[in-house]
Amino acid sequence: MSHDKQTSDARQFAEESSSLVRITAAPLTWAGHFVLCYGAAAVWCVKWPGPIGQMAPLRIALGLATVLALAIIAWLGWRSWQQWDLLDDYDYEHEMGVGEDRHEFLGHAAFLLSIVSFVGVIFTSLPLVFAATCR
Repeated sequence: MSHDKQTSDARQFAEESSSLVRITAAPLTWAGHFVLCYGAAAVWCVKWPGPIGQMAPLRIALGLATVLALAIIAWLGWRSWQQWDLLDDYDYEHEMGVGEDRHEFLGHAAFLLSIVSFVGVIFTSLPLVFAATCR
């Protein structure tokens, strides 16, 4: 009986640690995208300052990076939504916190962070659309 409880505890810990990774993955994707966009733009503008026509390769590359970041964050948001499991029981309140409630809370938090990160990536990439020159 003790061995079964240890196995169950180990399985629950593994699920929660993957939830903790998922809760940080979307903001880290946003941060990586931010560093890539602004770092690449800074290096590009120092090496090749000029009119908008010369920035086309940079815009295309960073546009593809934006699409990739948005796809990753959308996938993480979908996985977090599935973990939250709201539509299964419509249970918003948990009076006694048990393992399942904590698991759903981490899914909820990761889902909300995915939304914030998705919007953050969009706002980070807006200068690609509106900037005319490096100056």
